[in-house]
Amino acid sequence: MNSPSFGRFHFSRAELWADGVIHIVGIALAVGAVAALIAYVFATAPMVDLLPVSIYGGTLLTALIVSAAYNMWPISPRKWLIRRFDHSAIYILIAGTYTPFLAKLGESLWAHVLLAIIWITSAVGVVLKIALPGRLDRLSILLYLLLGWSGVVLWDSIATLPTTALWLMLIGGVLYSVGVVFHVWESLPFQNAIWHGFVLVASGCFYGAVFRAYLNLSPIA
Repeated sequence: MNSPSFGRFHFSRAELWADGVIHIVGIALAVGAVAALIAYVFATAPMVDLLPVSIYGGTLLTALIVSAAYNMWPISPRKWLIRRFDHSAIYILIAGTYTPFLAKLGESLWAHVLLAIIWITSAVGVVLKIALPGRLDRLSILLYLLLGWSGVVLWDSIATLPTTALWLMLIGGVLYSVGVVFHVWESLPFQNAIWHGFVLVASGCFYGAVFRAYLNLSPIA
């Protein structure tokens, strides 16, 4: 199996250690955070809210664990195989992150339409990543960003979510987008660790937004 042509794959030991620490910390925090979120929703919210929150938590943990496996695996044919699933998991995470927010807009037909479009597009992206590994990497980055920011087309509906959640979503989206700069800046030392640091902080912002959106407070602010 040939190695991909896009991306830097040879890192110093210090870079690998830094990236490994970020992944370990991220997974540890995510396991506790997702468990707390699901337990809270289970105890305080209608059971219908448990499904979108669980989908989000599952996609978040999957993306972090697969990313750790891929980035820590030594260069080999198996690493290139795991790479397919790592890049596919990004599509799934984007769709999974949108799910609890759009599900919260239960009376909005367009919210359901957008959610279906996001999941269908993500599924197509996964198929392409599995079937054509390494061939559309740069195009995929653009598609990730377009999917990630697609929610702005329903801003009037999304703006009904709690203000704190909206700000956390906005900050998280900006962090993800800025982090892409470091993802493609291959000559920068510790580039991969920096990129994953942005991912971790951005993921924390979206987690906070989900928690706030499902927090049982009145009035909403």
